[in-house]
Amino acid sequence: MAAYIVAQLKVHDPAMFYRYRDAVTPLVDRFGGRYRVRGGELEVLEGDWPYPRLTIIEFQSKDAARLFYDSPEYQKILPLRQNSADGTVVIVESA
Repeated sequence: MAAYIVAQLKVHDPAMFYRYRDAVTPLVDRFGGRYRVRGGELEVLEGDWPYPRLTIIEFQSKDAARLFYDSPEYQKILPLRQNSADGTVVIVESA
């Protein structure tokens, strides 16, 4: 069953965030992930949406998503995102 890493972010240090983005792209590919949404313009239809950036990455399974997230390679670059943006990151399985 497919699973998705979904990140809602507000970037406050673009230079550092772009370093993260450039480093994470090949890792996503290496772990079999596919970007489904990466940034782009958001139109809020209902409620509050405090984060102007949305990223959705598809993996073959929740286990595959965790392998990516928990990998030493990703953990090495994760501080770049955490120190350059605020937000929420989740893994969700498809129905």
